[in-house]
Amino acid sequence: MPNISEFKDAVIWITGASSGIGEALALAFANEGARLVLSARNQDTLEAVKAKCDQLSGKPENSVVVLLDVTDSSQIDSALKDVMAHFGRVDLLINNAGISQRSRCLDTEMSTYRTIFDVDVFGQMELTKAVLPVMLEQGQGHIAVTASVAGKIGAPFRTGYSAAKHAMMGFFDALRTEVHDQNIRVTTIVPGYIQTNISANAVVGDGSKFGQLDTDIRGGMSATECAEQILRGMRKGKLEIPVGRGMEMQALWLKRFFPNLLFKLANKQYQKAARRGGFKL
Repeated sequence: MPNISEFKDAVIWITGASSGIGEALALAFANEGARLVLSARNQDTLEAVKAKCDQLSGKPENSVVVLLDVTDSSQIDSALKDVMAHFGRVDLLINNAGISQRSRCLDTEMSTYRTIFDVDVFGQMELTKAVLPVMLEQGQGHIAVTASVAGKIGAPFRTGYSAAKHAMMGFFDALRTEVHDQNIRVTTIVPGYIQTNISANAVVGDGSKFGQLDTDIRGGMSATECAEQILRGMRKGKLEIPVGRGMEMQALWLKRFFPNLLFKLANKQYQKAARRGGFKL
């Protein structure tokens, strides 16, 4: 397997790099001396992240902004060409782009479910499929994906998001078996509640933004600490990296050993949240 214990001079491509976990990872890797490809849909926010990275590294040439909407196949092809023209290789791809959900199944339009899957699943799959031949040609590489605790357990008001994250876990776990003998590592990152704008940017049933910051997320682990734990896990060669510090992390082992207890707790969580949101039970 490739040695990813040292990140200096490694070419690391991060999607969803304009904020949250993606931005925190970019800053952490910049501090390690990595060469960075920063991708998302917003030029201005990406440029702001690049400026922070350049300040940390002292080398503006170590980072490049590549605009990318992972749901657009033509943009994926164009972005990969830009990356290869600039750096000539990709050592670590971090599939971090994604959107969440805050709506009941009955209130969620199928078009909204499809949007979630286009971004959270098919976009990650297509970019990975595009980069994988590059890594095979190099003879080594590392692919990571930011999944979620919701990719291990079902969370209320997140039917589409939980389904998408479960799909991501399954896809990348299976991919790991296929590329193991080709010197390519696959890492699944499993965050709990992290202080980001994920809930504010989440979609509701009709596809519009939720626009609120969840209490659990507000009280969660900082994105900076999250990034530090992810880098620590990568250095240790962990293939799955749970990261968080709240009760949601206990749900991972409850699901495995005491699933009925977890289901009861999830039901209570839904009832509490539904009353708070004014939903009829």
